[in-house]
Amino acid sequence: MNPETKKVEFSEKAQKEIRELLTHYPDKRSALLPVLNLAQAEFGYISEEVMIMVARLLDLTPPKVFEVLTFYTLLNDRPVGKYLIQLCRTLSCALVGSENVLGHLKQRLGIEVGETTRDGLFTLRTVECLASCGTAPVMQINGAFYEKLTREKVDRILDDLKRGDPPVLKPMGEN
Repeated sequence: MNPETKKVEFSEKAQKEIRELLTHYPDKRSALLPVLNLAQAEFGYISEEVMIMVARLLDLTPPKVFEVLTFYTLLNDRPVGKYLIQLCRTLSCALVGSENVLGHLKQRLGIEVGETTRDGLFTLRTVECLASCGTAPVMQINGAFYEKLTREKVDRILDDLKRGDPPVLKPMGEN
């Protein structure tokens, strides 16, 4: 860890939630994923300092925490925009046009995969299967699924988000 980095600590509220959470697990190491979710809610993303703090809290090594952190696409190891766009890149989506959707997203947002727009609104990522193959191509934005994507649909979604309309959480197949 860089000695110049500031020390991070959970808020009192988060510490209370973690204490309660740990009562549900016979081994506190088993609480890693829920604690990482709390940490992300608290800090916005899981920095190296937060990862080390979580590792110490749960008697785990930082590499073990890193393994879990980088496996799950809903956990972020760096800052992201207000809206995290995750486009499925697997075969089912590719066969029905996810590459075209990706190209349109990159052109429309003016960024590449892994980047965030200058205004901090959008981060674009590609991810493995989002488990909605029957409604491909699919993307997820802050937990909301958008299916059967077209360029026009992507434009409407981005325009809504730019206006400040939040993503609409609907059951799969209805968005």
